[in-house]
Amino acid sequence: MTDITIRKAPGTWTVRAGGAVLAESRNALELTEGDRPFVIYFPRGDIAMAFLDKTDHTTHCPKKGDATYYSIFTKSTELKNAAWSYEDPMDQVAEIKDHLAFYSSDTVTVERV
Repeated sequence: MTDITIRKAPGTWTVRAGGAVLAESRNALELTEGDRPFVIYFPRGDIAMAFLDKTDHTTHCPKKGDATYYSIFTKSTELKNAAWSYEDPMDQVAEIKDHLAFYSSDTVTVERV
């Protein structure tokens, strides 16, 4: 079984898309799963949720639970299923409840500032 580690992400983290800052947090969490790159989870309260819209896409992770996805709406485009959240995560990762993670891409930047 792959080990999952969750810790407070050091510093301030941001998410940008379409020229807008969608999130900025000093309370982000860093989730590491095995040898995969870490993923930053942002508290829902630090995200401009008006830019996001829940989709009907879901996935299941045997270690974290069912993920709900969100599209990001920028001035010019919709970035489908660009963020995800575990609304009711398994006990092992309960800390990520009420947090969202974002896929980094050419259109979405997740970075420490």
